[in-house]
Amino acid sequence: MKCVLSCIPEPTVVMAARALCVLGLVLALVSSSSAEYVGLSANQCAVPAKDRVDCGYPEVTPQQCNNRGCCFDSSIVGVPWCFKPLQEQGECSF
Repeated sequence: MKCVLSCIPEPTVVMAARALCVLGLVLALVSSSSAEYVGLSANQCAVPAKDRVDCGYPEVTPQQCNNRGCCFDSSIVGVPWCFKPLQEQGECSF
């Protein structure tokens, strides 16, 4: 019996390949953007885009930014992604 391979892949193979591509794309998008505040509170990193003071350098990673004590948020284009946090307000005592 002679076995002949078809040039057209089976539908299940095509669907599996597409599912892997979509999964890879989703994982890449989730890991490359968003905000990271390691060691900082979300309130400290709630700095309006126009008030962000650059704390990094070109191509700084979220981890490198956080190691500097800064906030990282790549969700807004055209403003610093690595920026100085707000200072926490302590209680006033007289």
